[in-house]
Amino acid sequence: MLARIALAGFVNPGGLEKAGSSQFRPSGNSGQPTLGQAGSDGMGAIISGALEMSNVDLSQEFTNLIVAQRGFQANARIITTSDEVLQELTNLKR
Repeated sequence: MLARIALAGFVNPGGLEKAGSSQFRPSGNSGQPTLGQAGSDGMGAIISGALEMSNVDLSQEFTNLIVAQRGFQANARIITTSDEVLQELTNLKR
């Protein structure tokens, strides 16, 4: 064997801090890393030539997109309505 890839495990993986580009760094919430070999001590495995499925839930993301779009539409209507009310007030003053 020429080389081994070290893997790090954390007590609280959800506490890792996002560093961008699918990278994470330890934080106070994640705990200290525990280093080990792939396939031992529950560290997981590395499989060459395999594709990992995306960890994005498309249905949730589409739902979030629709909610954001509805919020944008509602805000646009509020602005339009307030503009119309101000226009009417200006016309009443004249």
